[in-house]
Amino acid sequence: MKKFWDSQFGNLFYWVPICLAFGAATYFIMPIEFCPPYACALAIVALVLACLSKMPIILRAIFLFVFGFLYAAAFTDFIATPQLNRDLRDIEITGEITNTNFTDTRTRIFVRVNGADIGTDAKYANLRLTVIDENAPQIGDTVRMRASIFAPSPPDAPDSFDFARWLYFNKITATGYTSDIKILSHRESNGVAALRHALHKYSNSFLSDSLVLGYKNSVPAPDKQIWTATGIGHVWSISGFHITLVSGWLFIIFYSIFRLIAPITRRVPARIPATICAWAGLAFYLILSGADVATVRAFIMASLVFVALILGRNAISIRNVSIAFCVIFLINPHCIMQAGFQLSFAAIFGLVWLWDTIKPKIPHNKILRAIYATALTTITATVFTAPFTVSHFHALPLYGLVGNLILLPIFSFAIMPLVMIGTICAIFGFNAPLTWAQNIYNIAFNIATKIANLPMATVHMPNIPTITIALIILGLACIVFIRARRLHYMFGGTLILSGVITAAIYPKPIFMATSDHELIGVVQDGNLMFNKSRASNHFFTFDNWRALSGVAPTTTNQRIRAKSGVWIMDTPNFRIAYIKQFVPLSENIENLCNDNSVKYIVSYFNVHTTRCADKILRGGFIIYPNGRVKYTPSSRRWHNPQK
Repeated sequence: MKKFWDSQFGNLFYWVPICLAFGAATYFIMPIEFCPPYACALAIVALVLACLSKMPIILRAIFLFVFGFLYAAAFTDFIATPQLNRDLRDIEITGEITNTNFTDTRTRIFVRVNGADIGTDAKYANLRLTVIDENAPQIGDTVRMRASIFAPSPPDAPDSFDFARWLYFNKITATGYTSDIKILSHRESNGVAALRHALHKYSNSFLSDSLVLGYKNSVPAPDKQIWTATGIGHVWSISGFHITLVSGWLFIIFYSIFRLIAPITRRVPARIPATICAWAGLAFYLILSGADVATVRAFIMASLVFVALILGRNAISIRNVSIAFCVIFLINPHCIMQAGFQLSFAAIFGLVWLWDTIKPKIPHNKILRAIYATALTTITATVFTAPFTVSHFHALPLYGLVGNLILLPIFSFAIMPLVMIGTICAIFGFNAPLTWAQNIYNIAFNIATKIANLPMATVHMPNIPTITIALIILGLACIVFIRARRLHYMFGGTLILSGVITAAIYPKPIFMATSDHELIGVVQDGNLMFNKSRASNHFFTFDNWRALSGVAPTTTNQRIRAKSGVWIMDTPNFRIAYIKQFVPLSENIENLCNDNSVKYIVSYFNVHTTRCADKILRGGFIIYPNGRVKYTPSSRRWHNPQK
């Protein structure tokens, strides 16, 4: 064992991101809030202890885990996004437009308002509003408007996407919609947001919005489904693919220029000033694209590569990826809960492991080399990102390799450069490059449609429990980080297999309820049914519950109908009573309390009784076939538990 630990000494730093991420993730997924006093000071103490030179490896890992947990808690407290106590409908508010976002069908504005105007204690609050009017105000405008804003709701089920948490860490107090906007004053904004807005108007192209300006939802939704089914949906989120292309182009351009300037190249190699200029251009692209998590990760990695090129060192290594991970974690620990962060780092860890550690043999023929390298890269990235893809999107594209081999070169060598050039040319009224890019896009989309229409192009997957993801992450980490060849496959394979088995045997719920009990879902005879076919307050709940139950997202909503306002669900082990209306509640609550066969009572109206308080379920929850109830977290800092 000592020999094994000695052989791992050089790779111990690689486990730092794993310890930090598991610590922070534990804090974020806890069902209740826990932020100890002086969390920041305690986090510093834990980090100092972890860095002591003679600290045993196990204790070092524990202290890093504790640091990740406490740092996430302290960061959450530091963010302190103002919380909305209740929904506010048709109110008049005044605020300043700070940013805009464009989708394929609507415009969203970000408004800074006085906190007191919406009932918060903070001086200012940020709202994200969908504009119903055709003409949206400009960044810098002070406006008065009629708006309806809604307090963020907790997740629809345990382990599902928590929209309230996402808003909290993006410093957004509430979302809603607005109309009847009146501009009170206009102030010219010269910031990056104003530049992005201006380029959006000049280019008037969703290709420019997506590939240059970083607006994620500008691609038409039907088109995006096709691209996702072909395995190249990642091209619409600016990340490593785009950063690699842009950095390569910039380096080649500046390198060619500096090779022609003899006074410089006599003193320093042309690669050094070319690298510095390329990095500056890449930084501008990062800012222009909105600096999303995946883009920041790719930019940090590219920066490390540039530094390595200047110093003449190895540019691609797992150590550099680990450093980039730690830097982003310290900037914002909540990033680890986001799909972009997880997919980006899973792919880059896998690819660096493939080319830097495994070092597969490449054919000498240039065409075969390109095909072989692309295939290996796609397969490796798909394998390493598959657990996170299934966890977040509940689907897996089977023809991703085919899609990447055929379509990625079209984006790399035609669409992407034309869009970059076209966005600049559009400022001067020359839109031909964007028109050419659109024509090539149409050809690529037709190819993608044929691939997406192949049999079983997308396999829909059920919800993956948290323990499964944790085991698979540890398994992949063992494969990548452990030096002993046989042991890393043995440890990694065992952990991954355990995760797969856990997912296979993990029970699916048979009863689900939202926090307000307006919507319930039940599974009977393998069919998922709802008490309502539509619910405006829970628009995405239907899809989330389908994923949780392993039902295809295209399944038509089936209704359950209650006689006399009371619906009874019989299971082999217990009965559940759901009451939607007030009169049936008052008429039946006593009988339901006395009925020993009824184990749980779920009511749309709040009811208090000492006779059967243990039967009455409150808040959001799911119930498993054995009768176990698992509640949806709703008392965290971002859920505004005091409202």
